[in-house]
Parts: sequence; structure tokens; C-alpha cells
Amino acid sequence: MNKKEEINKIHADFVSRLEKHYGSFNSVSNKFESTSNSKIARDLFYSDSQFSRLINNTASEGELKRAIRNVQRLLDVHELRQKETDSGAVSSKSIFSRKTLIWISGLLLLALIISLFYPKKAIDTIKSENITEQSRYDMLQWGFENNYIKPYVKLKELPEDCYYPCYKYQGKWKLKNEYKIPFFRERNGFHYVAKEAVMYARCMDERSDRGESFEGYEYQKHEIWYDKMEVPLDSFLTKDINSKLKSSYIQSNFEKDSNFVKIAFVHTFFKTEFKIDSSQIFRSGKAIGRDIEFVSLELLEKQSLSSEILNELRRETNSIAKNILEDFSKPITCNPSTAPNIDFNQIEKGDELSFDCQFSAGRFLVDYTKSYVFEDQYISTNCR
Repeated sequence: MNKKEEINKIHADFVSRLEKHYGSFNSVSNKFESTSNSKIARDLFYSDSQFSRLINNTASEGELKRAIRNVQRLLDVHELRQKETDSGAVSSKSIFSRKTLIWISGLLLLALIISLFYPKKAIDTIKSENITEQSRYDMLQWGFENNYIKPYVKLKELPEDCYYPCYKYQGKWKLKNEYKIPFFRERNGFHYVAKEAVMYARCMDERSDRGESFEGYEYQKHEIWYDKMEVPLDSFLTKDINSKLKSSYIQSNFEKDSNFVKIAFVHTFFKTEFKIDSSQIFRSGKAIGRDIEFVSLELLEKQSLSSEILNELRRETNSIAKNILEDFSKPITCNPSTAPNIDFNQIEKGDELSFDCQFSAGRFLVDYTKSYVFEDQYISTNCR
């Protein structure tokens, strides 16, 4: 059997398994009788373009084999649910609880898929109601840590020569240290503080680049602060030709300074691509979803701020969200990070990626460093 015949056989197996769940397949239109291809793509956690390659048999052999495993997991879940429904040993209350959990999980998955594959439709919203960041992070966590579909490349899927550098970078990364950036506005006194970030990294196996690319889906929780003294932005910069943030500003703690007031939380969904080039890791990306959660008026009123000032702060924060942070969403400018180890097989939990980046604050270019630390590695053993 030649290579083409082998791939055709794998594709036929893929379609056959789908037919068990979605009904007969029309090979002329490449569609199923009961469900649209878009719906099936969502069920399998694929984008429309990815599923189109699979169903039209233009995907690689590796993609088809992984897709078969995903379909089988879907069939297994369906079978388990059917057994629970048919079983008389399970109480109606517990059945209701399980069905409710499955329904909620489905909603979370749908919300995550929309975020991942429809970034142009992601709308930056500004909200004052009390919405916890946990509900946002849970969607991302569930997408990568659920029991049925793991979006990572597995050890057994690696090539025979084991050259697939990204496999050791897969897993959960977290922001190592917070960083601050003063905003350039007509009115002084606004500062951006990056507090937390959790990123799930996976190999971009849809690319035929020998595993030299991986992508990260990142939830960020940041803050906007107001300085009552309204100290000018350039007061925080050195007087060098290439202005940098003063170490005193970098090391300052707004929480302990009564002149600073936290006025809002910024929740962001960020997509990043990483390119491995020998000893260097290149980073590029952009925000594809964001909202602003204002600190409650009750807390702000305790900061000795007048109603007039509070209204002005809210207007300024809205303006920052719509304009300044929009600029912050554009493809980032960062210098490459040195790889934690020149031998990618030795990358391990606790390693760091550190990127020196720039943010445009009016006529100033503000430098800042974003460092990730590897918290949970998906593949800890070495490919042999």
C-alpha cells in the first residue's frame, strides 16, 4: 500500500467514526445528513478551516490520526452518557446533576471556542458589575485541562528522530513578576500594573515546521491605578537618550502608597505565537478579548475623592480602555528570549522565558520585561 492509499484508508476510518454519531456522509458535498460541518468542528474543538482540511482529506496523516482519537473520545463520552441514562441504579437527582454539569461544561467550551477561533468578533467591553476573574480563567483552564480532549501533541506522536523542539514547552506558564507602565494622557496620574497571567502553551502541529512553533492562550488580570498627585510621566523616566523607567518606579508598591488609588481591573484574553530558532525564542501576539471591571464606588469614596473626580476618573478609564489599551492590543514588539536550555529535551518545570518589550506612551517608548515561569509541564520525559 502506497502513502496515498494509506492516508485514504485513515480518512475513511475518520469519516466512518463520525457517521456513528452524525449519520450518513455525502461524499459529493462532503457533509453529514443531520449536522453541519461547523457544528461538528465545534464538537471536536477545531476551527472551521481545520475541520475542512480533515473532511476534504487535505490534512496530514498525523492530523487525521489525532482527529480519529478525538472522534473516538466523543463516541466514548456519548456511550457513557447513554449508559447513565439507561441505568436504573442511578437516582433521578444524580442524573439531573450530571446532565446539568454537562450542559454547563458545553457552554464553557462554546465560549472558549468563540474566543479562540473568532478573534475578530471578540468585542472589548467595559463593565462595572462585579464579575469575578475566576469565571473567565475557568473557561481557559477547562479547555486545556478537561478529561477528554487534550490539545497538546503527545509523546507518541513525535517523529522518529525526536526533533520537535516545541514538545517540551507545552503546558502551563505563569507571569513571574508584575510590571508597571505609566500612561501618557492629557491628564497625568494613570498607571497600568500587570499583576497576573496564566498561559497554556501547545505545539502548533498544524504547521509543517518540524515543531519549531508553539502558541500560548493567556488570561491576564491587570490593574489601572490613579496617582492623586498626578506626577508627570517623564518624572518616572531616566534622562538618558533612550529613556527607561527608573528603578525606584519599578520597585515601588502602589498598595502601600496612600497617594495611589486602584480604580479598575483589566481582564484580557491574549494569544501569543512563539518561534524557536536554535538558542532564541521569538514572541509575537495580540489581545483578542478584554473587559474592564471598575472598583466599586463604595471603596473609591473611602479614598477621599470627590464625586467630580470620581466621574472624571471613570471617563478617563473608559477612554484608556477604548484607545490606549487598543494600541496595547496590536502585535507586540519584543526582543527574543534566550532559550532556557540549548538542548530542548532538557527544558523542564521551573524554567523561564524572559522578553524585553516596548510600549508606546505618547512620545515616549517605555521598556518593560515580561517573564514567564514554567509551572506545569505536559511532557516531562524525553523523546528517545
